[in-house]
Amino acid sequence: MKDSSISKFFEKSRSERLDIIKNFADLSDEEIKILENPNGGISFEKADKMVENAIGTFSLPLGIATNFKINGKDYVIPMVIEEPSVIAAASKGAKVARILGGFEVEADESYSIGQIQILDVDNSDAIIKIKNSTDEILKLANSKSNTLSKMGKGAKEVSCKEIETPQGKMLIVELLIDVGDAMGANVTNTMCEGVSPFLEQITGGRSLLRILSNYSTRRMARAKAVFEKDAVGGEDVVDNIISAFQFADNDVFRAVTHNKGIMNGTIAVANATGQDSRAIEAAANAYAANSGRYRSLSKWSKDENGNLVGSLELPLSVGIVGGIANVHPTAKICNKILGATSAQELACIMTATGLAQNYSAIRALSTEGIQKGHMRLHARNLAAAAGAANEQIDKIVQKMIEEKNISLDKAKELVNEI
Repeated sequence: MKDSSISKFFEKSRSERLDIIKNFADLSDEEIKILENPNGGISFEKADKMVENAIGTFSLPLGIATNFKINGKDYVIPMVIEEPSVIAAASKGAKVARILGGFEVEADESYSIGQIQILDVDNSDAIIKIKNSTDEILKLANSKSNTLSKMGKGAKEVSCKEIETPQGKMLIVELLIDVGDAMGANVTNTMCEGVSPFLEQITGGRSLLRILSNYSTRRMARAKAVFEKDAVGGEDVVDNIISAFQFADNDVFRAVTHNKGIMNGTIAVANATGQDSRAIEAAANAYAANSGRYRSLSKWSKDENGNLVGSLELPLSVGIVGGIANVHPTAKICNKILGATSAQELACIMTATGLAQNYSAIRALSTEGIQKGHMRLHARNLAAAAGAANEQIDKIVQKMIEEKNISLDKAKELVNEI
């Protein structure tokens, strides 16, 4: 059995960390060389084929969160993020969660929603014609993907809705598509474009936009964990965390920052595994407002024993096949490190990471404040940027904290002194 509870992982050298991850994920020597590549695993030649007008590549730190137990299975989690303290916070949250069993997570099937906008029709009449032609529409949509059809997946439902606009009512036709282990944007768009001429034919209308919706409410992931009250810091701290949650749940200014903290965890995993992070964040923020006002994505309470109970529900459109996940060498390795065998499993991991990160952030805010740990890590970054040797960094960091002068100039001054 693999164990993600790795003692003092942060104190180990890079080579020691890589060796641990190599053994945990059965990485090859070639994969380790890719992780060691200073270009972040992607050459300019590859970048030039991925985007227009390329002039270089841009690397971000790739770290590993430890201690995660999700649905009884241990994971080490690759995270790509530039912000200090996030990976440490996620690891710390997971360490407390695993005391009482870790995270329990479930994810819906991978249903994508495609939308076709129909104009210049009598909507009532058009809706009847579309409903009567459901079988033909589904057959036509599924003819656009032999792969999904062979797997018993593909377009499953056709529905219609009217929306009110300043130009009047518009008819929107929606396809519900099981995209399997893919994120599904390309196949959804292809199916929408494929059926639109037929919709025009049977309705006499004009199709305009034909595209997926990133508001993936049919691809929900739900995580829950119980955090043992003594490990949290006692029942007073538990109560303070719940009060902090209520602040976020009832004030939009706090809610935005609270939810940003959740996304620190979720999006860092998305970045590492080659997901569409913009789509994920847009969907999450829309879901935060699904009650009619913007609220906390997570919920916090306590059980009959006084333990802290956290839950998080997110719409997550992710995939383990297709897209950048199969193109970017480092993303491929990160997916191998995770070992997720389905899009649902990946969604579970990302949701658990978001909840772990939220726990650590809200606990820090409810106790000593968030800046203590954050500024220590920031000071370490400055010391390294100032040219400090590894054996000097801790001493320089302590000096900067004692003198309350955490700046690059101060770090350079201390390097020169030492």
